[in-house]
Amino acid sequence: MKSVQDVEGKNILVLGMAKSGVSAALLLNKLKANVLVNDASTYQPQELLKKLITHDIKMIIGKHPDDILSRYEIELIVKNPGIPYTNPVLVEAQAQNIKIVSEPELAYWAMDSELIGITGSNGKTTVTTLVQLMLDTKESRAYVAGNIGVPATTVVQRATANDQVVMELSSFMLAGIDHLHPHIAVVNNIFASHLDWHKSRENYVNDKMNITKNQTKDDYFIINWDNPEWQELAQRTKAQVVPFSRQGLTKKGAYESDGKLYFKNELIMDANEIGIPGEQNIENALAAIAVAKIKKVSTEHIKQILTTFGGVKHRIQYVENFNGRQFYNDSKATDIEATQVALRSFKKPIILIAGGLDRGDDFDRLIPDLGPNVKEVIVNGETAEKFKASAQKAGISIIKNSSRVSESVEIAYQDSQDGDVILLSPAAASWDQYRTFEERGNEFIDAVQKLHKGE
Repeated sequence: MKSVQDVEGKNILVLGMAKSGVSAALLLNKLKANVLVNDASTYQPQELLKKLITHDIKMIIGKHPDDILSRYEIELIVKNPGIPYTNPVLVEAQAQNIKIVSEPELAYWAMDSELIGITGSNGKTTVTTLVQLMLDTKESRAYVAGNIGVPATTVVQRATANDQVVMELSSFMLAGIDHLHPHIAVVNNIFASHLDWHKSRENYVNDKMNITKNQTKDDYFIINWDNPEWQELAQRTKAQVVPFSRQGLTKKGAYESDGKLYFKNELIMDANEIGIPGEQNIENALAAIAVAKIKKVSTEHIKQILTTFGGVKHRIQYVENFNGRQFYNDSKATDIEATQVALRSFKKPIILIAGGLDRGDDFDRLIPDLGPNVKEVIVNGETAEKFKASAQKAGISIIKNSSRVSESVEIAYQDSQDGDVILLSPAAASWDQYRTFEERGNEFIDAVQKLHKGE
């Protein structure tokens, strides 16, 4: 880890706790900054509070004091990615020209390792995991970090100059970067997402494209080539463009042709050998192949990873087969496009569990995907009635309400038959009922396990 002279002795506010906020505070404390952690929520996990108390780090919990910037003479803010810039503390900080950065940006300041950054509306967790598996060797470790649930500020403290950090970067994180500079940057896809936070699709796209803003001609920019808009976005980078295409629109990078996966005319493997289902996972595989080939990973190793990989938790995650019903946890499907991907991954009859935070989305976009295989929809959360209306338009005759995901699992099992898929794929964020999509997905898994045990 590099020392960061610019933070030593500075008064730095970490706005928002959670794992990433506590990790950022601990790194700043190690770098000899004067750290203050502030979170408006009174509920804080005891294990996180103990870490701050052990290192004698100041905290203000339960409110954002109006005078926090002046009272503590704050010179820099490291903010939780989910806190919008409309937060009063951040509005005042911007008026005072106090720098505001994200936790991955802080991590980059102290990073010795080469950085590989991965973003996209959907699939970035899968790509991040695949790349880490392909690059991790005895000679050079590869670490995952970022939006995948591992704070970047924790990883940089153990990753060396010989290692690589594969960082999943959300649009929220990328909105707060300054110097962060991936040697290889990946944009898996870009759809309309999180517009309640970004306020416009243009802002969302611009924040996503921050991943390449510091790249140079010596770096690589990997992007999905199957959409004209994404091809145009490639013109914004100074890095070497390496495209990937499931539709075979280019042979300059990774692509699928006649059911086979290639990199620049080199055959990698058959597409149907990938260990996880769905067209989206072919795209994810192609993105990972492009990174691995740039890093000179052998084709044999790439194929071995792709054929044995079983998916990531909460992303079309196979939970189990119970009495002929297959249960899949896709809680990370927090937007419509992700649920479209999940529905297109199955040919069997589906009982879909959906609904969550209402961001103003129009679920009619799901109608073409609800029609073919979905036999029943069980809805919950703020979007329940909107989702129900779209399901009715899709011609689904069985639509039921539930209070929570756990109740939805019970209803789905009672209504299901041998050969059915019971799929949690909400098409909405979790924050109306759950703190995170992981908490929602874990409730689904727990409910399935209770069914199996007969509880």
